Amino acid sequence: MPLDPRSEPARTGEGRPPGLPPGRVEQLRARLRGRLVRPGDADYEEHCRVYNAMIHKRPALIARCADVADVLAAVEFAREQGLMLAVRGGGHNGAGLGTCDGGLVVDLSLMRGVRVAPESGTVRVAGGSVWGEVDHATHAFGLAVPSGIISTTGVGGLTLGGGLGHLSRRYGLTIDSLLAVDMVLADGRFVTANAQQHPDLFWAVRGGGGNFGVATSFLFQAHPVDTILGGPTLWPLERAEEVMRWYREFIPTAPETLTGFFAFLVVPPAAPFPPHLHLQKMCAVVWCYTGDPAQADALFAPVRAMAPALDGVQTMPYPALQTMFDALYPPGLQWYWRADFVRELGDEAISRHVAFAHRLPTMHSTMHLYPIDGAAHRAAPGDTAFSFRDARWAEVIVGVDPSPDKAGDITTWTKDYWNALHPYSAGGAYVNFLMEEGQERVQATYQDNYARLVEVKDRYDPNNLFRVNQNIRPSTGTPLRH
Repeated sequence: MPLDPRSEPARTGEGRPPGLPPGRVEQLRARLRGRLVRPGDADYEEHCRVYNAMIHKRPALIARCADVADVLAAVEFAREQGLMLAVRGGGHNGAGLGTCDGGLVVDLSLMRGVRVAPESGTVRVAGGSVWGEVDHATHAFGLAVPSGIISTTGVGGLTLGGGLGHLSRRYGLTIDSLLAVDMVLADGRFVTANAQQHPDLFWAVRGGGGNFGVATSFLFQAHPVDTILGGPTLWPLERAEEVMRWYREFIPTAPETLTGFFAFLVVPPAAPFPPHLHLQKMCAVVWCYTGDPAQADALFAPVRAMAPALDGVQTMPYPALQTMFDALYPPGLQWYWRADFVRELGDEAISRHVAFAHRLPTMHSTMHLYPIDGAAHRAAPGDTAFSFRDARWAEVIVGVDPSPDKAGDITTWTKDYWNALHPYSAGGAYVNFLMEEGQERVQATYQDNYARLVEVKDRYDPNNLFRVNQNIRPSTGTPLRH
């Protein structure tokens, strides 16, 4: 159930946005069951903050929506006033595309709730929920919905971009388990998009991001997942080339019940890592096995034959794996990331990876390779807006640090690393890992699907109200003023 918005702090000060009719702002405030946060309110700065502390934007209004009626009112207001509109769910977007300067933020974080139907295995999730809430609810029934690797990630943003994580090889992307989505459209309509209703919109939202409306609710098909075998195996960085070559051969031939993403990292100085490994630069594979426990020893025998310096693989509830990295990446860190899809992991690319791994600039900085095969390959590139179904990995290079003083260092390292590896990539990137990198990168991400996405955009948002995103630009309509 949504939090009671009346329990929030009372507004102080007038905080009336300049250039907006005072009467209309008051009308919007009165229509909301949630709250309208304005400059001058005691908690305005708090609600301006997003997950990536490198992003600092100051919206004119923040509508903390409590229900669909609030979202309808906020979208109507932005459309009528010609305001830039940003939509914030969990707030993890690295590029900060859940906020904007001088516009209206539709904040869904009060719209939380998960309902599991154990008979059908379906899960209804409110648009402001985070994945940890879904995992908690579904685990009670021995179920899970494929998602990412950090439980504080928002359901909406991850889903609309595709959804890569621990269960991708077994059950596909998050969008492959999406049955329906409820949306508020730019023209004020409230619709359900699924295979029967608005099928063009349903196709587009499965990977096309927040370009087509505000997703207020999702319906997923969950899958049997309960206790798993998971955790990290670590090797010294001096063995990284050897381990990467072994990994590129092992993962594609492994059963779909086993996945593991490769990483470069600096070992955190905390449990469960032993003190002699603290702050060492290492390479790792983080595993998740959802198959028959009786086959686990044989399956992990090649892993253990690689003699890891740390074998952290153990039996655990699936939500424990999902929360393993939450404490390492709390809100408020500086983030800069760049990404690509990868079809082949050749020897020269591996050598370049290892060279930049030796230059990891901070303890939180990393590089991940997420496998895209198994069940994720069963859909064709044109079946959903997510088009890189033939890729083998999604690569993301991540510069992270708590201190703003390190922002330049982590950004430079990330860009240099990406520039060195991009020639070996498939050309596009997972949309959820893009910064604001320009229209050419957006089009490369959708390949041949981009033209069809423009057609859907023309139909549902011809004036580009929903443009604070990796934008699909309409070919028709009159652009809204900022």
